[in-house]
Amino acid sequence: MKYDFLDSDVLARLGALPVESRLAMIGNVVGKHRSPHRGSSVEFAEYRKYVQGDDTRRLDWKAFARSDRYYIKEFEADTNLRAYFLVDCSGSMNFASGEHDTKIQYARKLAASLSYLLVNQGDAAGLSCCTDTLHLEIPPSRRPAQLQIIFDTLADIKPTGETGLIGALHTVAEKIGQRALVVIISDLFTDPAALADALQHLRFRKHDISVFHLMDQQEIDFDFNRPYRFVDLEDGTSVVAEPNLIAEEYSAALKEFFRDVETACHDVHADYHLVTTNQNYEDIMRDFLTARLPKQGRG
Repeated sequence: MKYDFLDSDVLARLGALPVESRLAMIGNVVGKHRSPHRGSSVEFAEYRKYVQGDDTRRLDWKAFARSDRYYIKEFEADTNLRAYFLVDCSGSMNFASGEHDTKIQYARKLAASLSYLLVNQGDAAGLSCCTDTLHLEIPPSRRPAQLQIIFDTLADIKPTGETGLIGALHTVAEKIGQRALVVIISDLFTDPAALADALQHLRFRKHDISVFHLMDQQEIDFDFNRPYRFVDLEDGTSVVAEPNLIAEEYSAALKEFFRDVETACHDVHADYHLVTTNQNYEDIMRDFLTARLPKQGRG
């Protein structure tokens, strides 16, 4: 493939795993995902009492024979899935240590591969890229040509400036007219309280939320052995520090940050994944897809 963030072998191996929604979806074509509306698909949902005007072809005569009352069979209406990939394109996403991917390179792999799997199974994928000054949106589509638009956009991303993630999340929550899978790919370097508020907004609109929290392993380990000048990749400010003097305080602050972010995600039943860029992205996606497979039944 001409895009360095796509691997045909990985896509082939993951192709047998569907991208499933954890919540009932609303779409405009018949698909394989649960809808909150009742319809006439093959999976039985429940009985309700017959009222005048109901389609008599859906009467359950066995139930009538048992109870001497008329009951209508209702079924789950299946639909297609819309997925929005919201990729943080702020300057901090350009960080990498050693020979590992930058966070934006890793984000490209996740967004592009999952978009491919979605469109390949007949569902719709869209993309939002955000900085503090840019919020580029590609509305979801099921058309195969959509993939090239998404791939070209991801290839052209140049992380810069401060994060516009919070504003983008609120914008997406307002613009999405129907329930969707919203996949957030970011290092989440923002105020956890503001993030929690934005996630609540998405949840209020009944979206299925998944968060890939990208970090470089060095950001977690903080394994520096001499004084360094630390530069903020978003606003350009810098500070010279002796790592040994601040390591304990840094570690405590980072743990609190992770805890606050994870709590914000769990409070809205978001699917949360803390991912380091030295991890195999195929394993991360396989775990993500497998965890979403329906358990016994479809409740």
